[in-house]
Amino acid sequence: MKISYCNEKGCMIGMKELRGMSQPGDIVIGAVVPVHVDKMYPATIFTETPSSAICKTFRFENYQRIQALRFAVEEINKDPDLLPNITIGYQILDSCTVLQRALSGTLQLLTGHKEPVPNYRCQQAMPLAAIIGHSISTYSMMLAHILGLYRYPQLLHYMKQVRLKTGSGTEFAFHENGDPTAVYDIINWQFSPLGKIQQVKVGSYDTGATAGDIFTVNISALHWSTGQKEVPRSICSQSCPPGYSKAVLPGKPVCCFECFPCPHGEISNKTDSPYCFKCPWDMWPNIKRDSCLPKPREFFSYEDSLGETLATTSISSSLVPFAILVLFVHYKMTPIVRANNYLLSCLLLVSLSLCFLCSLFFIGYPHPEMCRLRQVTFGMVFALCISCILAKTFMVVVAFKATKPNSSLKKWTRPRISYLIVVLCILIQTCLCTMWLLLSPPFFEENIRTKVGVVIVECNDGSSVAFWCMLGYLGLLASVSFFVAFLARRLPDSFNEAKFITFSMGTFLSVWISFIPATMSARGKYTVAMEIFAILSSTWALVVCMFLPKCFIILFRPNMNSREHLMGKEKRRSEKQACKQNNTSGRH
Repeated sequence: MKISYCNEKGCMIGMKELRGMSQPGDIVIGAVVPVHVDKMYPATIFTETPSSAICKTFRFENYQRIQALRFAVEEINKDPDLLPNITIGYQILDSCTVLQRALSGTLQLLTGHKEPVPNYRCQQAMPLAAIIGHSISTYSMMLAHILGLYRYPQLLHYMKQVRLKTGSGTEFAFHENGDPTAVYDIINWQFSPLGKIQQVKVGSYDTGATAGDIFTVNISALHWSTGQKEVPRSICSQSCPPGYSKAVLPGKPVCCFECFPCPHGEISNKTDSPYCFKCPWDMWPNIKRDSCLPKPREFFSYEDSLGETLATTSISSSLVPFAILVLFVHYKMTPIVRANNYLLSCLLLVSLSLCFLCSLFFIGYPHPEMCRLRQVTFGMVFALCISCILAKTFMVVVAFKATKPNSSLKKWTRPRISYLIVVLCILIQTCLCTMWLLLSPPFFEENIRTKVGVVIVECNDGSSVAFWCMLGYLGLLASVSFFVAFLARRLPDSFNEAKFITFSMGTFLSVWISFIPATMSARGKYTVAMEIFAILSSTWALVVCMFLPKCFIILFRPNMNSREHLMGKEKRRSEKQACKQNNTSGRH
């Protein structure tokens, strides 16, 4: 696509011929040298051809290099031993430190034409051997791209892997990458005795020196502006210690900042930390907030004084039902033992011992297996205990009602009926606990929400609905036993166990009803302590109300442990009731 069209040569931007010097020869060396190092661009009038930049500021040292090149070529040509029958020529052009002129001069050397045309060469007589590159790296890189197309070498201005000494004894060396040895003088500005500022060398930095002498400073020669020999601190702010984070002040240098203490729950463990970071969930910052410490773990332990007390109480209390069981076995043929369903009483005593011992599952580190077993064990053992009491209550009422002639209830007084009641009650509780373990079992949990800074190691019930269903079922069994025993409290003295069941079930229900608000208000390990206290209290209520009167008669009133006494007591009660009836009829 044409942008413009002009068929007059005068309106085209031309290329000014470069100035320079040349000498013919069999082999020609080209050079583009910035003899002038400054230029001036005349004002552009868009009605005429733009003028080229005018070269200014003649650089004498560059002109000396040109003369050195001429002198070297002439000396080589004069000596027949160096290049016999070969004459070296040169062609040197002034680039005027203008990139366009350096490019134009390079193309002029390659093509042999004053107005160079790319990929065109008209000079045949004098072959070009090489071109001495520009002294500025930017120009040399640009020339290298062009010379590479024509496959001509470019001679650079610096040397590689060369070590030499000047006439003054100064040694110069270049590394394998072409870098020279870095040598610097360390200068200190000082006031002279006359009050003038002078530059005094106080040290040096030499990468070519031995390992211990690369950086040397004469400390005694230094003069500081503070007037002291100590090195002044060149900082705006003091370093932020661990436990703080630094924040750069807006509009000030980076070295000016403020130190802010780490916020609650975060630390910084290094000096001048740009930020604070949070501790892991189970750790807590120390007072200095420069390290994370493990949070204290709280659980109901045997080492705790309360835990030790309850554990001792649980173990010692479990021996009481066992001792009563031994007593009942020894006096199993006595009327007071036989009158209270001996086998069912033995099963009840075993379950009471287990009720005391099941509280030990709530003490100690709550392992996952213990979490799954402790509430289920508590529910099953107490279900066995209360179902035995319910069976005894049922048998007391049925036995009294079955004494009437031709009563149809006699078949319900068989011992297997009581065992069937126990099995049925246990089976229902087993189903509830099995569903609990299958659907939402209790699990081990590390709770950090209840107490700040403390990890409460506890057992999560999994489903609170399942727990309250299990506990509610125990309450249902106890309520039924209480209601039936309350109705049968006025039975004859030989069947007086009903009133003891009434007292025991009333106390049992009172303890566990009080447990509900208490456990809601307790936190951490005290929630477990409240449940253990409820277990021990309710179990002791059953032991005292159900078996203490019988043990007292067996041990201290053996004369009352006889069939005649029990029957006589029944007879006296019947006579007393008959007298009351006679007195009542006489009044009428």
